[in-house]
Amino acid sequence: MHALGEKYLRKSALPTIFCPGCGDGTVLQAFLRAVDKLGVRDRLALVGGIGCSGWIPVYVDVDVLHVTHGRAIPFATGLKMTDPSRKVVVFTGDGDCLGIGGNHFIHACRRNIDITVCMINNQIYGMTGGQTAPTSPHEAITQTAPVGNPEWPFDACQLAIAAGATHVVRYTSGHPVQLARAFQEALEHPGFSFIEVMTQCPTQTGRYMKGGLTAAEQLAELRELAYVKGREPEGEAERVGRFPIGTLLRTKDRPEFTAAYRDVVAGGVKRG
Repeated sequence: MHALGEKYLRKSALPTIFCPGCGDGTVLQAFLRAVDKLGVRDRLALVGGIGCSGWIPVYVDVDVLHVTHGRAIPFATGLKMTDPSRKVVVFTGDGDCLGIGGNHFIHACRRNIDITVCMINNQIYGMTGGQTAPTSPHEAITQTAPVGNPEWPFDACQLAIAAGATHVVRYTSGHPVQLARAFQEALEHPGFSFIEVMTQCPTQTGRYMKGGLTAAEQLAELRELAYVKGREPEGEAERVGRFPIGTLLRTKDRPEFTAAYRDVVAGGVKRG
């Protein structure tokens, strides 16, 4: 086993449930590289929701909460409020985070609470059978939209920025080095950090939405569609279906929530 696996993985939980070619393993490795570099293992607490990506924390030998569908962020919020010294990280999928958990997501952004939310976006409900997700492209074929999705997808990063997140990053699972750096920066950021990882799903996205593309072909397509922020394609037609990657927002101009809460409790609300 790789040295990172020997050091950090919960051997009794192996093998993972991830399908061959899934991007979740890449996300896990990038995260562990960041943890190892920062040396924060003893301060970590991980939270996972329901779905393929919600299982990522289960394999890490640290304190873990594996919770109900859509509720990973409120569990993480409660954990951070009771122990602000913790490095709290949520692993969630696009359906878990933006569907049933969408209200919790926007309010965590609004509060600017110091947790990191990593949303793995495979554009479909993967574990439950390939239904349309909040991030499924317009006209995409899914199990619940067999003639094409009539809805338009969320841009999760734009939503996070609009709701008040202070650190927002997007990469694909084809950018593992950059992703490891993104985790490191998020863990060090004093506020709400959101990392979106665009990733392949050979079992559902590949089968229904991509006409049978393999994991490798999907990964190549994601890398082709991604462009670095600040290097946008010139023509409007060239930007259709493409997305920026990199750090989309990083600011420290808003107070972090647990600190602001402690200040209010200590001093009360000043009126008049």
